[in-house]
Amino acid sequence: MRRSIALAALVFGLMPSLALAHSFGRQYNLPVPLWLYLYGGAAALALSFFLAAFMMRGEQHAVVKPRRLLYKKSSKAYLARSLSVGFLLLTIATGFLGNRDPYVNFNMTFFWIVFLLGFTYLSTVTGNYYRDINPFTSLGLVFGRVFPRWRRGYFRYPSWANYWPAFIAYLGLIWIELFTHNTPLSLGQTLGAYTLYCLVGMALFGVAKWSRYGELFSVMFRLMALMSPFHRGRHAVSWQAPLSGMLREQPRHLALLLFVLFLLSSTAFDGLRATSWWVALFWQDRTGLLTEWLGSAPIYNFSTLRPYYMAYESSVLLLSPFVYGAIYMLCMALAKLLTGSPLTVMQLSLRFAYSLLPIALVYNITHYYTLIFTQGVKVVSMLSDPFGWGWNLFGTAGLWRAPIIPDVAVVWHTQVGLIVLGHVISVYIGHRIALRTFATARQATLSQLPLLVLMMAFTASGLWILAQPIGAR
Repeated sequence: MRRSIALAALVFGLMPSLALAHSFGRQYNLPVPLWLYLYGGAAALALSFFLAAFMMRGEQHAVVKPRRLLYKKSSKAYLARSLSVGFLLLTIATGFLGNRDPYVNFNMTFFWIVFLLGFTYLSTVTGNYYRDINPFTSLGLVFGRVFPRWRRGYFRYPSWANYWPAFIAYLGLIWIELFTHNTPLSLGQTLGAYTLYCLVGMALFGVAKWSRYGELFSVMFRLMALMSPFHRGRHAVSWQAPLSGMLREQPRHLALLLFVLFLLSSTAFDGLRATSWWVALFWQDRTGLLTEWLGSAPIYNFSTLRPYYMAYESSVLLLSPFVYGAIYMLCMALAKLLTGSPLTVMQLSLRFAYSLLPIALVYNITHYYTLIFTQGVKVVSMLSDPFGWGWNLFGTAGLWRAPIIPDVAVVWHTQVGLIVLGHVISVYIGHRIALRTFATARQATLSQLPLLVLMMAFTASGLWILAQPIGAR
């Protein structure tokens, strides 16, 4: 009995402190058993697969419809760029000088929710607007006016580096988010260090090259924008068929494939580690090895094992894109075996990589979109008092201070619908790519069977994680 009580206390003690998550601190009793949702999701995927195989047989040589020009961009978007740089500097300044309460200080809500979540979702709707207002690029261009060599860089960007700087920075960002005690000050320090990192990279290799390959938010939002019906080029905005961006291009580097996979695996891991099942997996010590080493159950040795637990979780997070990559490439190897394709496993893996983006998007939405209602709306009041000093600059300090708590049943069924929809879209995109890759419709269908099984596994695991009871995060 004492052991059960201790474990329960530990489960709640290990939950991250910010915000509320999937079940808002309490378990939602599903109206039907979870296995029915799992079977239903798998059946929807299987049906969509066979419908795609049947209805798209004659589209082997179909071309993607050309884009239609909507309007040309203004070359003098100084206001938007200035505002972007201003918000970056304000986020850093409020971290160093503002109130230490993360629920009062502007920078935590603005960066983690309005910027990181908001621009992810905005990019899928309006296209890569971030490209036009990237504050790090804008700062690099300002320095380039003073130091002309800065703009083009002192060295040629090495081809072997491709997207590795952005991928490594993304690993670091998610590790900081999940495993450090996030405060306004630590966020200000992180953003200050990241800004310096970008400016040094731009000075070494040029503003354009670093913005494309080294700036993680530029890479992330550009990937999300591939699903948008709007294409934002350098000089114009065009209309394109929704989702067609994923058919127009493909990643050419392993680093970008891993970036896509980490969009998936990091969100899945964040949801998994919040469950009581995950915590108990380590602290219950079903193998008995830790108990034998310590002389008592792990839950009674929290302070001793806490660093090991953090290292264990960190290792799982940082290895997750490589594990996902191995499973994904195994599916591609099976596709090659079934079709006899002359393409290598790596070539096939890169060619189908963007079909995973809809899954990454819906994973992100289902895990985090409630934060926009529970905390994100408060940014309206925080704009009038960004430092938390009691100001009311714009008269909005009293607006939307209370969180909006969505109905739990609505949240769950929205999550289920989005998870299934995202995987169905991925099946469709995968089949379109397959028809353009293989010589016959039969080969295209056979190539997608391993990916269909993988999608079903993703669907089942995603729904299972969302259904697990968790405490307050």
